[in-house]
Amino acid sequence: MFVLHKMASSSHPLFTSSLKFSTTHSPSLSSSFLSNPILYHRPKFQSFYLFKKPHYRFFSSPAAVATDPATALVADNNVSADVPKEVEKVVLPTNESSHTLLRIRHTCAHVMAMAVQKVFPDAKVTIGPWIEHGFYYDFDIEPLTDKDLKKIKKEMDRIIGRNLPLIREEVTRDEAEKRITAINEPYKLEILNSIKEEPITIYHIGNEWWDLCAGPHVETTGNINRRAVQLESVAGAYWRGDVNKPMLQRIYGTAWENEEQLKAYLHFKEEAKRRDHRRLGQDLDLFSIQDDAGGGLVFWHPKGALVRHIIEDLWKKIHSERGYDLLYTPHVAKAELWSISGHLDFYRENMYDQMKIEDELYQLRPMNCPYHILIYKRKSHSYRDFPIRVAELGTVYRYELSGSLHGLFRVRGFTQDDAHIFCLEDQIKDEIKGVLDLTEQMLLQFGFDKYEVNLSTKPEKAVGDDDIWVKATGALKDALDAKGWAYEVDEGGGAFYGPKIDLKIMDALGRKWQCSTIQVDFNLPQRFDITYIDSNSEKKRPIMIHRAVLGSLERFFGVLIEHYAGDFPLWLSPVQARILPVTDTQLEYCKDLTEKMKASGIRVELCTGERLPKLIRNAEKQKIPLMAVVGPKEVETESVTVRSRFGGELGTMGVDDFITKIKDAVDNRTSV
Repeated sequence: MFVLHKMASSSHPLFTSSLKFSTTHSPSLSSSFLSNPILYHRPKFQSFYLFKKPHYRFFSSPAAVATDPATALVADNNVSADVPKEVEKVVLPTNESSHTLLRIRHTCAHVMAMAVQKVFPDAKVTIGPWIEHGFYYDFDIEPLTDKDLKKIKKEMDRIIGRNLPLIREEVTRDEAEKRITAINEPYKLEILNSIKEEPITIYHIGNEWWDLCAGPHVETTGNINRRAVQLESVAGAYWRGDVNKPMLQRIYGTAWENEEQLKAYLHFKEEAKRRDHRRLGQDLDLFSIQDDAGGGLVFWHPKGALVRHIIEDLWKKIHSERGYDLLYTPHVAKAELWSISGHLDFYRENMYDQMKIEDELYQLRPMNCPYHILIYKRKSHSYRDFPIRVAELGTVYRYELSGSLHGLFRVRGFTQDDAHIFCLEDQIKDEIKGVLDLTEQMLLQFGFDKYEVNLSTKPEKAVGDDDIWVKATGALKDALDAKGWAYEVDEGGGAFYGPKIDLKIMDALGRKWQCSTIQVDFNLPQRFDITYIDSNSEKKRPIMIHRAVLGSLERFFGVLIEHYAGDFPLWLSPVQARILPVTDTQLEYCKDLTEKMKASGIRVELCTGERLPKLIRNAEKQKIPLMAVVGPKEVETESVTVRSRFGGELGTMGVDDFITKIKDAVDNRTSV
């Protein structure tokens, strides 16, 4: 996973591109990449704590804000063993924290493009920015193989070893166009035409290759440690992210200041691969996406559906306790509803085609908001009725390009944990504070206690009077201050309809995932003309707050799978215990035991048909938290011998004691 970080110079129309000439305005990624929901921001440094032994932690204390942004916890639960000693703890710089690293990565993109054109002289170059963990570059070239990447890397090493200088040159637009035309680089010509500023800057690698670019770069290629550079993969990418334009070959690379950093990054990457929710989802039989049904449509298998059921029950319980009324609304509505809401004007490209039913057009819902407003409008309201809180686990459908679909992280149908609050102006602060409290309570259940919080303020184009923007933004700040949460202000980053708070959670690998959002909306109340009667018997417009805690159940489930590496805590595990008879002689006792545990609310299953060692291995592979082995002695004493995935051998205990331990552990969010 890669994300682009904008630097101070990234707004310059020239940025990163390479080849005999290369230009890249602000690092622009393809639309599918920019819309990827798994992008996340990094703190200034990354500290990788890689435990050699499986380690599991359960959170029960009040949420703690990440007090040290320079440190990210990267291994907390069940991280793989055999961690190389030199990478047990390595602090990895980021592009923001190390300008040297940024220059190295930027220069590597140029060096790679130069190498590609030396190995493949007919290749045409486009753009190649630095990104979070390295760099990439797009080429118009025949599909590349791993063998080709090795050739390119070998040529890169030669260029680095020659210690060629990076030389900056300023030229006129006409001169740049003349040079581009001479080397027949049509993509570069298109980029040049999009640049508005002058003069045009060019960076040369020695006297052999040049690139339209604003910099920055290292002084010579020899400043790059070739052993800290690796080409990682190649993928297809449409030019300018447009499916109607040519398909290019995108080469991804990673670059660091030294070999130790590269080794730590590669180990982290392997750990992330081990936790990939798509593989674990298949191995643990949790979910699938069936080609016969279509891409981006999730099938929840029994075990995955059971976890979802647990999450939904918890969600409903917490919301009911906090004064929300739970709703169910339709999956389709007349297209006119989406015209009123503005979605047809501003969101059409993400909506499915309309359906004609009895001479009327209907639309699959991309959002839940208009439905909740219709429920509000069913009757008149007094100021005494507020606040009004409604919540729904509402499934929505959004069109995504097939190339942008990614497991549970980007799908075409997903269930939002959506809620809307209708309130008065002087209630905004308390309602936002209540949402923050609910968010903290909900996320702590899953072990998330470190957040990155951003407050986005009024953009240049916005609806609503200035005074209500000031009041709403102040209320958001006051609520965050009352929580004691540190936050960054994104000036002008709010939606056109109101300010907002976005919260990212940190997982066991230190990655940050956008989940919770709280948005104040001045737009939809106006569009739908919703009102209430105030204390002076006058019609006024209520404030509307949109909020989601988990984001979507599908995406949140994917995050949980990767956070826990498939090792769900006991309270959340789809199967909490597996009964393993030593021989078929104990089968009848095991059946009775299974029924007794089920009657006590424990999720248990009985497995037979194999020798005990294989039954244990299978339970380990399926990441079952508890195994209860039953032999002749256990039958005679009405007991079980327990093995915990996290606690090891727990010895023999009575059945009632075993059940009590499980129930206590579930209630306290601990392990047995």
